[in-house]
Amino acid sequence: MKIILKTFCFITMVLFSLVSYAHDGHADEDMVLKDLGNLGTVNFTTSCNADAQKAINTGVGLLHHMMYAQAEMFFNQWKKKAPKCAMMYWGYSMSLFHPLWPDTIKDEALVRGHSALTKAQQLQSTKREKSYISAAAQYYQNWENLTNKERTAKWAEAQSFVYQQNPDDIDATAFFALSQLVMAPKNDPTFKQNQLAGELLGKLRKVSPYHPGAIHYTIHAYDNPLQAELAIDAARSYDKIAPDVPHSLHMPSHIFVRLGMWNDAISWNIRSANAALKYPTKEATSLHYAHAMDYLIYGYLQLGKGNKAKQALEQLESHHPIQPIFPTAYALAAIPARIVLEQKQWQQASQLKLEYPNYIPWKKFPQVEAITYFARGLGAARSGDLSLAQQNVEVLNNLYDKTKVSSPDYWAQLVDAQRKVIIAWISFAKGEKNQALTQLRQAADIEDSIDKNPVTPGAVIPARELLADMLLLNGDYSGALTAYKSTLAISPNRLNSVKGVSDTNLKLSKK
Repeated sequence: MKIILKTFCFITMVLFSLVSYAHDGHADEDMVLKDLGNLGTVNFTTSCNADAQKAINTGVGLLHHMMYAQAEMFFNQWKKKAPKCAMMYWGYSMSLFHPLWPDTIKDEALVRGHSALTKAQQLQSTKREKSYISAAAQYYQNWENLTNKERTAKWAEAQSFVYQQNPDDIDATAFFALSQLVMAPKNDPTFKQNQLAGELLGKLRKVSPYHPGAIHYTIHAYDNPLQAELAIDAARSYDKIAPDVPHSLHMPSHIFVRLGMWNDAISWNIRSANAALKYPTKEATSLHYAHAMDYLIYGYLQLGKGNKAKQALEQLESHHPIQPIFPTAYALAAIPARIVLEQKQWQQASQLKLEYPNYIPWKKFPQVEAITYFARGLGAARSGDLSLAQQNVEVLNNLYDKTKVSSPDYWAQLVDAQRKVIIAWISFAKGEKNQALTQLRQAADIEDSIDKNPVTPGAVIPARELLADMLLLNGDYSGALTAYKSTLAISPNRLNSVKGVSDTNLKLSKK
């Protein structure tokens, strides 16, 4: 297909009757926008009439921006206005499916998605349109018996076929790249599949510089410590087309955090948090607000602005309740832990509140509960209360067992590293220094073997940085220097590691 390069000013969306959303994080009146504005360049050719074609471009733009709540409402409206346009039903089904997000699609949404695609398959459509519809259908077929992971894999395989049959279709290429990111191995330290997807998206950006999928998915592709620099241009470009919604205004900060560009990260997350407050759900503040605030506060701490971080936490707490789901729980556990641990306020860390706020179903998230017990245990060990430290280890042992059931290869490994960190500092306090260093190296090796989840800007406090601290206290300045530099290789410009390098170099110079 010949791609016509032009910037498309999208139509104003009129408020209409709301559907009942069926995802964690998208309930009722979630982020209804009066004016969608300029979403970028999308030319998704269909066989529908001119008005429907214009709407399709808008809807596909929403999908590429991952504005799924808006896309769901938008396509729901337009499949009523253009009931014979098969691709409206395809778009509606795609709005219910969030490939890279950690939310959960409910059964009734699966029924709606499957029903929409059944309708689409009954309508007249082109060969290309049928391939798109067939690919989406792979996610919904036999949903009663197949897991989300299995259905996602089937969709990814089918999306690859769409791309192979339509290699010049920019949106087919973008969705294919997205599917490759979804299926990329989580334990590949080279991020090879991410790089291949990123290179493909780079070609799209040369053809259509302001295509929302090409820009947005590039940021996701290179959101890792090895490749983040490759996404700086995309992160900067997103400012020209990013709509005033939390996810779009937050996403570039993933790259800026990876590179330690704290002022950029702070600026974007202030915008994201403010946008989230504009679009609360029916009964609570949006989860996107807590997520943006976690990244924002992390940035403040890395600039040594502890007072700003504390003020931001107070601001966050003024907006309770926040949607009581996993990303919110993570932020609400991580933020207070970060503030005290990053500032080495060990006594305060040992007294962090448990299960706060109480409207969060903490027992559903043992890996998140573990953050608080980790901070309390580390704070207790560092401040000399070894009994309290050991008590927190015992709780972490239990949380580790629970987390192994739901996430044995990721979150359970991190909980294991957390308990090993506390055990190491208990050993160090007892004078068992060689054993302590061995234990802490084990914890650091585990943590470093797993890349950070997008829900977090970084480790609550890196185990490798704590190892460097211990080596420094033990008089091993060369070892400490190496450990601090290793931390910075993964998390550039971390304040405590930068200071650690300076301190150890000073001590080495005096030897």
